[in-house]
Amino acid sequence: MARADDIASYGFSALPRSTTALLASRVDPKQPTELSVDDIPIPESPLVEKVVEYARRELPVETFNHSMRVFYYGIAISRFSFPDLLTPTWITTYLLTSLLHDIGTTQTNITSTLLSFEFHGGLLVLDLLKKEGAPVAQAESVAEAVIRHQDLGETGFVTSVTAVVLLATIFDNVGKNADLVHPQTIVNITNAYPRLKWSQCFAHTIGQEMELKPWAHTSHLGEKEFKEGVLGNTLMEPFE
Repeated sequence: MARADDIASYGFSALPRSTTALLASRVDPKQPTELSVDDIPIPESPLVEKVVEYARRELPVETFNHSMRVFYYGIAISRFSFPDLLTPTWITTYLLTSLLHDIGTTQTNITSTLLSFEFHGGLLVLDLLKKEGAPVAQAESVAEAVIRHQDLGETGFVTSVTAVVLLATIFDNVGKNADLVHPQTIVNITNAYPRLKWSQCFAHTIGQEMELKPWAHTSHLGEKEFKEGVLGNTLMEPFE
């Protein structure tokens, strides 16, 4: 596949890193309506099956459920705000990203390296996906998004996969941009993949990462401010 085809197929189009600028750039966004998990089918392929199995095996159930919510929220957001992204290869690439974006936070992985968890995760994911037969460009797109999935900021650009995973993770973790998803869709997704006190779980992970690696990339979000935002997630509080 030619370079231009790889860029188009696997979500390498550049979008604003700033979530404010990203949302302002939307063309004719629609008012979100209710979606069920059945309205957002999981892509089917041998690669997806292997990665789902890997994620279920390696991630704590709280993190696996979060990863699945990130997939569903991201597709729901895209359906009404960025529908042109939703090609089969893009959706599969985004699913792989959602499943693997927090692989660096497992107890084994977070303590086995001095790298920030996102960077370590990106390296693990790149190797895993290549070994499982993913196209190189797809593996690189997922790794890029895993590395940058906490890269919030006001300047520069990110890939379209990264842009959506940024929106979906801050939606699930801190309740940001609540108007992007219909309220009943939140109910439907959390019924399928319960939070299981995710806010407390993730706040603990933030603290562990910063204790182990005071230089970690998470520090750019402000350890105190980020933890407070996670624990103060009023949008998701009813589902904790």
